[in-house]
Amino acid sequence: MFSEKHKSAGVAYPLGFTAAGVRAGIKKSGNLDLAVIYTEKEAAVAGVFTQNMVAAAPVRVSKVVVETGTAHAVVANAGCANACTGERGLRDAEKMAELAAAELNCHANDVIVASTGIIGLHLPMDKMEAGIKAAVKELSREGSVNAGNAIITTDTYSKACATEIEIGGREVRFGAIAKGSGMIMPHMATMLCFITTDVDIDRKLLQEALSEITQVTFNMVVVDETSTNDMVVVLANGAAGNAKITEKNADYVKFYAALKEMCTELAKRIAADGEGATKFITYNIHGAHNFADAKKVGVSMASSPLLKCAFFGEDPNVGRAICAIGYSGVPINPERTVIKFGDVTVYEHGMVIDFDKDAVKKVMQERDIVVDVELGLGGADATVWGCDESFLYVKINCDFTT
Repeated sequence: MFSEKHKSAGVAYPLGFTAAGVRAGIKKSGNLDLAVIYTEKEAAVAGVFTQNMVAAAPVRVSKVVVETGTAHAVVANAGCANACTGERGLRDAEKMAELAAAELNCHANDVIVASTGIIGLHLPMDKMEAGIKAAVKELSREGSVNAGNAIITTDTYSKACATEIEIGGREVRFGAIAKGSGMIMPHMATMLCFITTDVDIDRKLLQEALSEITQVTFNMVVVDETSTNDMVVVLANGAAGNAKITEKNADYVKFYAALKEMCTELAKRIAADGEGATKFITYNIHGAHNFADAKKVGVSMASSPLLKCAFFGEDPNVGRAICAIGYSGVPINPERTVIKFGDVTVYEHGMVIDFDKDAVKKVMQERDIVVDVELGLGGADATVWGCDESFLYVKINCDFTT
C-alpha cells in the first residue's frame, strides 16, 4: 500500500499541505531540529496524547487546540522536551504557537506544538523564534523529508509514509512523519506522529477513528517506558473534495481502514527502530478471555528485560518467556498455554519441552522474529511489537544528557 515513490512527500503529499525542517541550533549536533507543517485551508484535527501524569507543556497546550476541533499548523522541535519545566515551560509552549501563528497569519489556537528531547530543560526561545521564522519561509511541497529529520532524536531514521485511496470518486491522500526510538511503552506509545490527509471528514468521526486505531497500533508498541511528550495528531483539510464523511458509511470504512494501515506500519517501524535494537519481535497472543488480557500478556513479554536480553544474545532460554506470561497479572492456565518461537513449539502441557535448540537459535538469529502464544482460555487475540535490549541501548541511555 505504501509507495516508495511518494514516501519522500510524506506530510506534504495530501493536497494543500506544505512542510519544512530547519537547523535552529537546539540540538547539540547541529542537525535539523525544528519542523513546521501547514495547511492554509482549515483542517479538522484529532489527537491522542500520553497518559503519563507528568505531561509536558506542549502536550497540555496541544490538547486545548485539539478540543477546538480545527487547526492550521504543527510546529515541533527536537533536542529539548520542554517537560517538567513549570509555568515557564507552559508559557514557552504557548509562545511557540504564537510565533508560528504570527508568521502563518492564523490564530495561536490553530497551532499544534510538540517537543522531544531531554526532560527538564527550558526551550531556547531566541533560537525557537528564529527557527520558526526560517521554517515558515522554507515551507514547500518538498519539505517533508527535512521536517521528518527535524523531529528525530535517537532514531536511526525518520519514519515516513504516503498513500492514496479513492473515496466517492475522488483520490484521497494520506501522509505522515513520525519519530520514536526510546521511552516507548503503551499508554500512547512514546513518540511524535503527525498525519495529514486531504479527506473531508467530520471532526468527531476523525477523533473517534484515531482514538480507536491508536489502541491497536501505537499503544501496542514496547521498547521501555511511557514518555511525557507523546502525541499522534491528524489534520484533515478536505482539499480532496469528496462528499464530507459525516456518518459511519462505506466511505468512513474505507477511510478508517487506510488510516489504520498507516498507523500500523508506523507503529511497527518505531518498534523495529528501538534504541540499540538488533531484533524486531512480534508477539501474537491468542485465546485470551478478552483483548485487555491478551494485551497484558504481550506487553509483559515485550517488556521483560531478561527475555529481551535473551533475544539479543540469541540464547534459547525460553523459560524467560513463560515466566513473563506468568507474572503478567492475567490468570492463565499453564497446562493450556502453548508457546512457539517461529514454527518451533517450546512450551506446552505446563512445561518447557525438549525442543530443537538449534532450530530456535536459528529463529532468534533473524532480524524479524515472531513469537506465538496460545492461552487456550477464550477467543480474544492481540499483537504487540517490541525489540531486544542490546549493549548499545545501555550506552545510549547511560549518557543521554552528556
